[in-house]
Amino acid sequence: MTRTRLALFGGTSAFYLAIVVAVLLSTWLVTLDWKIMLFRPYQQWPEIHGFLDYYVVLGQRGPTAVMVAAWLGWRSWRQHTLRPLLCLGAALLLLNVSVGAVKLGLGRLGPHYATQVGSAELFAGGDIFPSGHTANAVVTWGILAYLATTPRARRYLSALSAVVALGVGLTTVYLGTHWLSDVLLGWAAGLLVLLALPWCEPVIAVAEAWILGARDRMRERLRERRRLVPSLPVASGGPRPGFFPPRPPVPEEPAREPVGVAGGRRAPVGGGRGAPVTRG
Repeated sequence: MTRTRLALFGGTSAFYLAIVVAVLLSTWLVTLDWKIMLFRPYQQWPEIHGFLDYYVVLGQRGPTAVMVAAWLGWRSWRQHTLRPLLCLGAALLLLNVSVGAVKLGLGRLGPHYATQVGSAELFAGGDIFPSGHTANAVVTWGILAYLATTPRARRYLSALSAVVALGVGLTTVYLGTHWLSDVLLGWAAGLLVLLALPWCEPVIAVAEAWILGARDRMRERLRERRRLVPSLPVASGGPRPGFFPPRPPVPEEPAREPVGVAGGRRAPVGGGRGAPVTRG
């Protein structure tokens, strides 16, 4: 945790708190929310509505988590480490807990469900403040920059994730699904999660060591089971040892003699002319 990161964390926390207080006190920020909502941007520029309906998916938790997890899973396999996937899991866990608690605690209604003009619509059973789409876009795409291995890649990915998160937040305002203050708080909430990730690194390291140790123990058990299987030398073409004992050999039946044979010669079948007769 560098000094720069600590300074950013403190400044973002102050900004986060200021947005919450401004909405609680129904200040000019709530008035601006209503002005933008009544302006109805989706009616002013309907030609971009179709594109933004698809673009806002970049902030949905399910699709974005699957895409980013696939990329980080490939990186984990190539680098023989679970850290990328564990960092993503830790970031999403922090995001769900922190954003979900504030959403449920403040209970703000969205623009489409507002009941009183000029009201902050707090404690009304909603779950719109802060914007989950915006915070998720910041965290999901920002984790790529956090895990970048070179300074150049980190700069490019930071710029890309910032543009995506900015666009997703403004798109929700355009579609009328969020107030502007929701988006501002969502940006701050997502950035706080990314800035707090270094504090989670020791826990991530412990979790990685435990998972890899469990994997090694499982492999060792499989090797021991294979050693227990009998491995006797087998001659070429001979039977191979199996798991089940061989069946016992079937006893041979005693040889049968033809009826009438009592030490003499056997009469030919049919008894033709001149054939010798055997007498008992």
